[in-house]
Amino acid sequence: MRKTISLAALTAVLGGAALAQDPVELRMLWYSDGVEGEVMADLLERFEEENPDIDVVLDNVAYQVVQEQLPIQLASGQGPDVARVASTLKSDAQHWLDLRPYLTDEQVAYWQENFGNRLDWMRPDGSDAIPGFLTQLTMVGGFANATLFEQAGVDLPGEGATWDEWVAASAEVMESQGTAAAFAIDRTGHRISGPIASYGGNYIGEDGMPAPIDDGTMAFLTKLVEWTDAGLMLPEVWVSAAGTTYRSGADDFINAQIPLLYSGSWQVANLSTKIGDAFDWVAIGSPCGTEGCSGLAGGAGLVAIRYTEHPEEVARLMDWLASEEIVREFSERTLFLPAHAGIVEAGGLTFQSEDPNVPPALDRFVQASGETLPMADALPAWKWANAYYGALVTRVSQVMAGEITLDEARGLMDRDIADAVENASQ
Repeated sequence: MRKTISLAALTAVLGGAALAQDPVELRMLWYSDGVEGEVMADLLERFEEENPDIDVVLDNVAYQVVQEQLPIQLASGQGPDVARVASTLKSDAQHWLDLRPYLTDEQVAYWQENFGNRLDWMRPDGSDAIPGFLTQLTMVGGFANATLFEQAGVDLPGEGATWDEWVAASAEVMESQGTAAAFAIDRTGHRISGPIASYGGNYIGEDGMPAPIDDGTMAFLTKLVEWTDAGLMLPEVWVSAAGTTYRSGADDFINAQIPLLYSGSWQVANLSTKIGDAFDWVAIGSPCGTEGCSGLAGGAGLVAIRYTEHPEEVARLMDWLASEEIVREFSERTLFLPAHAGIVEAGGLTFQSEDPNVPPALDRFVQASGETLPMADALPAWKWANAYYGALVTRVSQVMAGEITLDEARGLMDRDIADAVENASQ
C-alpha cells in the first residue's frame, strides 16, 4: 500500500526544514566612546555575508550598562554571547568562555603569539584560557584646549610639568576665558590610579592582596578634593553621581567648558569627530607627581561569555574579528592603538583622519606608554583592582559632597576593600 502524507504534514515538515536552516543568533553587548560602534556594525555585516548561518545582533549601550548591569547578569548565569568590557575584564574573568576547545592548534598559536602578552588581563589567575582579545590598547592621559590657552596668553606647561603646574596654568585660562572650571578628571578610580602612583601610592601588598590606603594615595586624593573645593576641578563630574557610577568630563571639554581634561587615548576619535575645527587640542601625557609622571595602561576587551548556547559559532566570530586584517582595519578606522603584537611590530598603520590634531595626539600616547610606573603596570592583571577603584571613587565623591571628611574616607575605603575581598570569597 502506498504511503501518503497530508498537505498539513508536508507543510510542517518543510517548515521544520526551513527552521533548521535559520541562522544562529548571537548577541554582542557593546559600548562606544567614539565611532567604534559604527565601525563594528559595518564589520559584522561583512562577517554575516561570509557566514550566512550566523546572525549577530549588536546591542550598542551606554558604558554604565556594561559596567553596572552586565556583572549582575553574569552572577545569575546569564548574559549576551559576546561583550565588550573594560573595568571588569579581570574581576569577572570566571564568567568568560575559554575559546581553546573551539579553535584549531594553528588558531591557538596565532592567538598566543599576537594577544598572549595581555591575556592575563582577562583570565583567572593561573589559567591559560583564551577568553577574548583587547579591541584596543588604551593609555590614560590628558588633553588641553590649545586655543583657549593661546587666547588667554598662557603657555602650555612643558615636559615634566607637575600636576600643580598644570592645574595652576589651567586656572589662569579659566579666569581669563570664563570657563566653568580649570579641569576635570573622569569619575572613576581607574583614572586617578596613575596619578596616585605618581605620588608614591601603592595598592598591592607583598602577599598580592590589597594593601591599606597609604600616604601616597592620600596625597593625590587630598589634592583632588582641595581642587574641587576651590572650584578648579569641575564638581559636577564627581559629585553629581553616587557609588561607582562612571561619568566622563569629555563633553565638558568638547563644549570648551574646561581647558584641561584627564581621560585617555580612547577619546581621540571622539574629540576629533565632535570638535572638528572648533578649536585646536593636544594630548599632554600625564602630569608629574613626586615619583614620576605615570598614566595607566589598559584596554577594552571583547570577550566570549561562558553561558552562551552557541560556543562554536562564538569562536568563529571571535577568531574572525581577531584576524590581523580586521584588527588593522578596526584600529585605523577607530583611531585606536592596536593590542595585536604582529601589527605593532609591523607598524605602518594608516589612521583614517584628516584632523591635524590626531597624529601628534596618538604619538604622545605611545610615548606615555613608556612612562608608566611599576605599580600602575601591575594593576590591569591584578584581581582586586576594581575593589580599590570602587572604594576610591565612592568615598572621595562623598568627601567632595561634604558628607564625610578625608580622614573618615580613609578608614571607610579600607573597610570597603576588605568587604569586597570577603564577599568575593563567599
